[in-house]
Amino acid sequence: MRLNLALTESEEMLKTTALDFIRRDAPNKIIHTLQDSDTGYTEELWRKAVEMGWLGIIIPERYGGAENSLTSAGVLFEALGTAPLPGPYFSSGILSSLTVLETGNEEQKQSILPAVAEGKQILTLALTEPAYSWEPGAVQTTATSKNGNFILNGVKLFTLDAQAATHFIVAARTAKRADPTKGISLFLVDSKSDGVRVRRLPGFFAGPTFEVKLDSVKVPHSAMLGGKNQGWPALKRAIDKSIPVLCAYKVGGCQAVVDMALEYSRTRVQFGQAIGRFQRVQDMIIEMVNHRDAARWTTYEALWKLDTQRPAAESIHLAKAVSSQAYWEVCTLAHRVFSGVSYSKEHPASFHTRASRYLYNYLGEPAYHRQQIARFLITE
Repeated sequence: MRLNLALTESEEMLKTTALDFIRRDAPNKIIHTLQDSDTGYTEELWRKAVEMGWLGIIIPERYGGAENSLTSAGVLFEALGTAPLPGPYFSSGILSSLTVLETGNEEQKQSILPAVAEGKQILTLALTEPAYSWEPGAVQTTATSKNGNFILNGVKLFTLDAQAATHFIVAARTAKRADPTKGISLFLVDSKSDGVRVRRLPGFFAGPTFEVKLDSVKVPHSAMLGGKNQGWPALKRAIDKSIPVLCAYKVGGCQAVVDMALEYSRTRVQFGQAIGRFQRVQDMIIEMVNHRDAARWTTYEALWKLDTQRPAAESIHLAKAVSSQAYWEVCTLAHRVFSGVSYSKEHPASFHTRASRYLYNYLGEPAYHRQQIARFLITE
């Protein structure tokens, strides 16, 4: 079966609908406001996303979702990335939904996933800690069994969309093992539980990331997703499936920034001619296009492999490394094309620069994913 990146008719309709939504309901003024808000969304936008089925796009129909492919989810998030639309659409509708699908028992799936698809519950993954890493060895938050409950203690950093979340999926150690991939369990924690404190991390490039402190937070045994000490392998599967959808969001960002720079190069006149006629400006735009295309091809190859049940691990790591670097570089080059005007917080290029920085590390920075690719090459 040959790789075919052409969109199906339904995917074309999904893309058109999402782009129309961005133009109509999320113009630049709204995006600027949302990026500075703690939740990243409004009730009106959230309700419309629910009505269009976007929160349940990859959730199976038996759990109230649309049961679309990961490629279709990528098409949707590429369109959302053109804004770039903030909010817990990815955190809840993709990453957390896949985590519940991979880890939860049938009763948990029946309880949680319909609420996510309907937008009544908003989930986000609380994984990374002060000893920052996307490897299991960095998980030091503890969950101790006591009187029929678990008591959680620890600090989670760079938790995306934590202020918007009604629940956290918390990775915690329930046993110390020589193998760091063992002894980790996952818990669904109500964000309003006693002992939970959420603080937005400061900095323009921190984006909607938060510190989540867990101080003797009590959760019932039924809050554990999956088996005890068995959380990491299932969580890793969910993250791997989620990564290319996040990459597609960055592809959309790259496309929007390239389009902006092209339009500006045609209309901005300097020394009596459009700046797009200057070779240096042409060079920068060509480099931007190269980065965009590399991100798009690697992303959709990974999505295609996942949807067709092909070995996809190397492609997933490659897509994340390439798309993160591409989004960063495209935004940096765009600022050189636009010059001073784009450094205003109100300029749409700055929206993407901000997103490209806080998403650069999310689910693993390029260096981390290149290391994973190297491991595959060494063991082949």
